[in-house]
Amino acid sequence: MAISGGQKPAQRPARAQWLDSGNSITQQFMAIGGRADIVSLAGGLPAAELYPVEAIARASERALARWGSVALEYGSVEGLPALRAAIAERISASAGRRFGPENVLLTTGAMQGLDLLGKALIDPGDLIVNQFPTYLGALDAWRPRQPRYERLDWSGEGPGFEAGLRQAKFVYAVPNYSNPTGVLVSQARRAALLDKVLEAGTWLVEDDPYLPLQLDGAAGPSILALHGERHPTGAYDGPVIYLGTLSKSLVPGLRVGWVVAEAGMIATLALAKQSTDISSSMFTQAVALELIESGFEAEHIPRIVAAYRERRDALCAAAAQHLSEWFSWEVPPGGMFVWMRAKSAEIDTNALYACALEEKVAFVPSSVFDPDGRLTDAMRVNFTRSSPEVITEGVRRLERAVQRYLASKAGRAA
Repeated sequence: MAISGGQKPAQRPARAQWLDSGNSITQQFMAIGGRADIVSLAGGLPAAELYPVEAIARASERALARWGSVALEYGSVEGLPALRAAIAERISASAGRRFGPENVLLTTGAMQGLDLLGKALIDPGDLIVNQFPTYLGALDAWRPRQPRYERLDWSGEGPGFEAGLRQAKFVYAVPNYSNPTGVLVSQARRAALLDKVLEAGTWLVEDDPYLPLQLDGAAGPSILALHGERHPTGAYDGPVIYLGTLSKSLVPGLRVGWVVAEAGMIATLALAKQSTDISSSMFTQAVALELIESGFEAEHIPRIVAAYRERRDALCAAAAQHLSEWFSWEVPPGGMFVWMRAKSAEIDTNALYACALEEKVAFVPSSVFDPDGRLTDAMRVNFTRSSPEVITEGVRRLERAVQRYLASKAGRAA
C-alpha cells in the first residue's frame, strides 16, 4: 500500500529471502542477554534494576480508576485521545509551533512507527537515503519491502544530498546520540539537511528515541523544531516525520511510542496500523498518561541519566586500559552506546565476535548496521544495561577475545 510505485523485483521463492537471513542477529542478541554466563554488551537495553516498578503500579491503579473499562477495550487506531493531546503539547513546546492531536499517531513502541513508514511509503526497489551506519531495527523493519539504500552524507557534499535525495522516498536520520555510533549531529548540519530535503521535496524521518539520555550538555533543537522556527504558524505541513518513545525515559515494556507528522501522513499511517494491530494497548497508554501528567517521568529521567553517565565512564575507562591498543572511540555525549573502530585492517569484528562468545562476552559487530553487510571494522558496545563492575569485567573479556582472535589469525598465517 505504498503511496507511489517503484520498480518491481524479479520473482522470488515463496519464502522471502529476508526471512532466511534477516532475523537471526536480533534474536541472537536477545537470547544472549538472558544467559547468566555471558556478559552482554550487545543489546540496546535500559537498566532493568532502574525500572520504576512501584510508580508504575500506582499509575496503573490511577489509570484504571480514571478510565475504567475504556483502558481495557480496543481503542481508536490513532491512540488514546488524551495521550495524543499530551504528546502534541510536548512537541509543540519543544518545536516552537503548534501541533495538535491530529498530528500524532500513538504506536506500539517507536519500532512500529518505522514499520508503518515502510508499509506506507516503500515499494520494492525504492531508494532510502539513510544515516550510516544505520539502526539495525530500521533495516529489519524495511527489509521485507526490499528498498535500496544510499548513504546520508551530513557534510552536504556527497551524492546522498544531490543525486540521492531527489529520487528517495525519504531520508532517515537519528541526529541525537545515534544508534549505533552515539553521534550528536551539529545544528548546522541538521539545518543543511533540512534545506536539502525541502529543495528535493522528499520526506525526512527523524528518529529521536535517545533524546532523554543527555549525559553531557543539551542536544539542541530537533530538525522538526528547526522547521518550526521557519514556519511557526498555520497547520503543520512540513516534510519532517518525527518518531519518539517512552522506552528510554520510562520502561520499554509499556510499548508506547509516537509519530508526529502532517495530518495527511498521520491518516495514511493510521490506515497501515489498522491492518497491523487494530490499536495499541489502551491500558499502557493510560498508564503512560498518568506518569507524564503526574510529573514522574520528568523526575525519573535525571536518575537514569546519572546512572548511565557513570556506566559510560566506566566503559570508556576500562576500554582505555584494555582495548586502546586495537580500537579507538569517542566518548558519546548521550545515548546508550560506544562505537569502537579497529585501528588495523587485520581486525574483522565478524570474526572477533565468535572469539568473544568463547570468552563469554558479546558485542554487536558493525556489519549488521550496514545494509550491504560490508562494514566489518567496528563494534557497538552498550553501557546502560550492566553495572560498572560487570561492564569492566566484560571489557576484560573483550581484551582476551581480541588476543585469542589475533593469535588464531597468526597461527593460520603461519
